[in-house]
Amino acid sequence: MTDTLELTHWINGEKVKADLKGESHNPSDTRELVARTPDGGDAEVDAAVQAAKAAFPGWSDASPEVRSDILDKAGTLVMERREQLGRLLSREEGKTLPEGIGETVRAGRILKYFAGEALRVHGQNLASTRPGVEIQTYRQAVGVYGLITPWNFPIAIPAWKMAPALAFGNTVVIKPAGPTPATAEALIAILHEAGLPKGVVNMIIGRGQVGQAIVDHKDVDAISFTGSQGVGAGVAAGAIKRQARVQLEMGGKNPLIIMDDADLERAVAIALDGSFFATGQRCTASSRLIVQENIHDKFVQLLGEKVAALRVGDALDPNSQMGPAVSEAQMETSYKYIDVAKSEGGRIVTGGDRLKLDKPGWYVQPTLIADTDAGSRINNEEVFGPVASTIRVKDYEEALAISNGVEFGLSAGIVTTSLKHARNFQRQAKAGMTMVNLATAGVDYHVPFGGSKKSSYGAREQGFAAVEFFTQTKTSYSAS
Repeated sequence: MTDTLELTHWINGEKVKADLKGESHNPSDTRELVARTPDGGDAEVDAAVQAAKAAFPGWSDASPEVRSDILDKAGTLVMERREQLGRLLSREEGKTLPEGIGETVRAGRILKYFAGEALRVHGQNLASTRPGVEIQTYRQAVGVYGLITPWNFPIAIPAWKMAPALAFGNTVVIKPAGPTPATAEALIAILHEAGLPKGVVNMIIGRGQVGQAIVDHKDVDAISFTGSQGVGAGVAAGAIKRQARVQLEMGGKNPLIIMDDADLERAVAIALDGSFFATGQRCTASSRLIVQENIHDKFVQLLGEKVAALRVGDALDPNSQMGPAVSEAQMETSYKYIDVAKSEGGRIVTGGDRLKLDKPGWYVQPTLIADTDAGSRINNEEVFGPVASTIRVKDYEEALAISNGVEFGLSAGIVTTSLKHARNFQRQAKAGMTMVNLATAGVDYHVPFGGSKKSSYGAREQGFAAVEFFTQTKTSYSAS
């Protein structure tokens, strides 16, 4: 057992204690309490927003080198403490320890990347249609950003939202996800250790009312949200009502097409990675496996053998290949959809049963379901767990139509040796990101991230595209 943390809000650079009404449990062993947490509300959010608003003029007017140095130092500290932070992440979220450490390193690299971007903000000099008039465009910070982050990447997503906001001179009020506040709090502490001025980043821990208070606050200039489509729609409505900027990432129902010319062994490895690692709790996970009929049965057999052999266990056990679901609710969601798939005619190839391990935890048996229909619920609703279903198709045209036939459009993949099909898929797939001979899950931190249709709304996240959402363009005219 490990000592239980007692978390606080962060307001104006200080830890602000409050009654500890919430709890964060270890999903690998629910007897272990990772953290006790406060439950903030309107008053705490208002104090945080006012601190961020007061800090904005000084932070936005500071030399970009100041912002760059702080982000770079924070990135260094995160990577130096990768083992400690990765272990906390794995205890709290349920990723295996290598996955937890890997995500921590990613967060450190994101901070360092945006340390560089802080120095690369640029504008344009443009010729005027009027003699003697000069025109310049340049980018300015916007103001206070409200960030609402999810539990499935509890250090990487806060980093990829906070880093560009800070790099370009904005201030932040962040609400971390309920199941994983300790990991987010550790990142906030490191940012302040790196020299962040008071009020630039503020964190309020709590339930849905905290997010709602951020969305509704008149002094929050922009909101970036990652979570479910249903909640995201409410966030968008609240932001648009008062004309605040808004950016939403809301999941996917990601297809992976396997053509009959594919290297079958490679296709199986790609599907296994995309569908089951990180317990399938990635918005980019491959949940629909669309397989050409000539190889369908062989593919299902080979993948089923790999899925059945996955070692599920405590996230900190070096023998575990897959950890638990993050919460009891998430575990039950996976089993609910397994039952739904069976009731609609799906065939359980492997998995589907409740796991009983040597300790109480929210474990889900990795499950592969074959013989499903493209229109069934399992192929249209996000499960967010280690559950994948296969759909048999005749040819590429049918595969593409089914791939595009859902309301989500985040990531889509194809495994093929055909350059013709690969190129056509890159152009025709209705998704924000396409993968050829790669898992649908797994993206680089220095390039744009986001989807189409109901997966995303607003400007892209990450990489060079982040400047669009986290700054505003000003056009300046002057006459000699």
